[in-house]
Amino acid sequence: MSQDDWTVHDDDGPETIERKLGHRERARLERAARRHELGRPDLEEIEIGRTTHKVADVEPMDVDGVRTMTVGTVLWGVVAVALIPFLGTLSEGQRTWWMWTALAGLGLGLIGIEYCRRRRNALRHQPGRRRAD
Repeated sequence: MSQDDWTVHDDDGPETIERKLGHRERARLERAARRHELGRPDLEEIEIGRTTHKVADVEPMDVDGVRTMTVGTVLWGVVAVALIPFLGTLSEGQRTWWMWTALAGLGLGLIGIEYCRRRRNALRHQPGRRRAD
């Protein structure tokens, strides 16, 4: 058989396509076509040994981490403020480490926010890495 015998043409019937591609390949192509119609990315199946992995060609999210660090830092700050009325009870039960943990989270969060802001600004100034504003 020549290479052209395995190529699917527009005028090929269902039996010919079945013979050329096989039912698994045709089903995979139909699933990919349905996904594409729904606005989902095309999937590619990669077989490694006996397992089949589905891989989509999508761009990674461009997350700079500033919002995440800010939310976490605010939460640690709220916990620290909420523990202030209970300092006496905490010191009697030898649990002042709760307050120190909240303060450490607040302090490290402030450092993390500044780090993420500087990283975001540095990435914006790199050619080819600009974010769409």
